[in-house]
Amino acid sequence: MDVFEAMAQRRSVRKFTSAQVDRADLDRILEAGRMSASWANTQCWEIVLVRDPEMKDKLSATLSEHNPAKKAVVQAPVVIVACGKKGKSGCKKGEHTTVLGDWLMFDVALFLSNVTHAAHALGYGTVHVGLFDQDEVARLLRVPDDVQVVEIVPLGRPQDLSKSAPSRKDIREFCREEKFQK
Repeated sequence: MDVFEAMAQRRSVRKFTSAQVDRADLDRILEAGRMSASWANTQCWEIVLVRDPEMKDKLSATLSEHNPAKKAVVQAPVVIVACGKKGKSGCKKGEHTTVLGDWLMFDVALFLSNVTHAAHALGYGTVHVGLFDQDEVARLLRVPDDVQVVEIVPLGRPQDLSKSAPSRKDIREFCREEKFQK
């Protein structure tokens, strides 16, 4: 599958089979993430791979009861907890260089975009989970203070392969030429 196909077909997956994630596939997926762009090549991302069922239960407990990905965190064979090293991306000599501050969220998002598209290309499903108690996840996984927990990404073989990607806005709805027009 080429990259354009993977981008067009990828969708959020919240139900997984019990099939394990092949280590060679996982390495290829992480390699895709490693190749992502980052601010001044700082590569601020840090990840924790969680397979332990007890820890996945604890991670799931950090999501609200209404979060549709709550069960996916438990069910997926691998859960990627994506973090970013603070003060590296978008910073020079310890100072933020833009009005947007630390760019770790941006760089971690680029990493995860590559990861989720590579996973899809290899027949795996993922879902981006951002609404959870980051402080509790950091405590559970012993994340150091200079690292920010950003996202949880369950990874596994999709239970239902018949669902297609959701529709997207037409380019003309968000693309302006030269400047915003009123």
